[in-house]
Amino acid sequence: MGEGGGAYRDILLAVDGGVALLTLNRPQVMNALGVNLCDEVLAALGVLRADRAVRALILTGAGDRVFCAGADLKERRAMTEQQVRAHNRKIARIPMELEQAEFPTIAALNGHALGGGCELALACDLRIAAETATLGQPEVALGIIPAAGGTQRLPRLIGRARAKELIFTGRRIEAREAERIGLVNAVAPPAELMAQARTLADAIARNAPLAVRGAKQAINAGLEGGMQAGLALEAHIQFGLYASKDWAEGLAAFNEKRPPAWRGE
Repeated sequence: MGEGGGAYRDILLAVDGGVALLTLNRPQVMNALGVNLCDEVLAALGVLRADRAVRALILTGAGDRVFCAGADLKERRAMTEQQVRAHNRKIARIPMELEQAEFPTIAALNGHALGGGCELALACDLRIAAETATLGQPEVALGIIPAAGGTQRLPRLIGRARAKELIFTGRRIEAREAERIGLVNAVAPPAELMAQARTLADAIARNAPLAVRGAKQAINAGLEGGMQAGLALEAHIQFGLYASKDWAEGLAAFNEKRPPAWRGE
């Protein structure tokens, strides 16, 4: 994969064929969300959001044991209360940036996704987990709550009662149970995880980019703002797409029985 911009210490970033791969790269500390890693993830997402050629993002972790274990608690021992608050706000920004990215995002959970790591996954549009992965929000065992969106996104994804059970107990669940309750879309053997994530990303990237971005915007707006607001935005986006060059290209390609050449215009 080609480089996707910048020199980083705690992440890896590459872009190939319209698909970005962002890897949390601190395996020695379970890919924990340290201050520098958070800064680099936010910077990388800014680079990707400014690149109109990016059509999908895969987020994963380095190694084969842990996707992300959440905040770096060892690093926090040396922080003042003010610094902890600032770091919390930065951690919470990452799921928001993932959620608000125009292109679809896929979490490839190569291992345990716990605490803030689970919250990163929740903010992605799709999730694929290795068979060996576990997911959970264990914050209550530390005297805190899932405050990077976990109390809000988890109930919306799996329902209020199931989310309350997982958050109140701090229980970890294995990948197959996560799939059964709708927390992940699919489960893969560890050796096949990234190939499956890439296949999914490529399937997204083959479609008209303006249409995919519009569909994500309409879905999210309807879920957050209600059915009527969602329907109004859906119609607005659709009429805008009718005026796009991609719509004309899609019709021409269909009639000419050839693959479309999308321009994102």
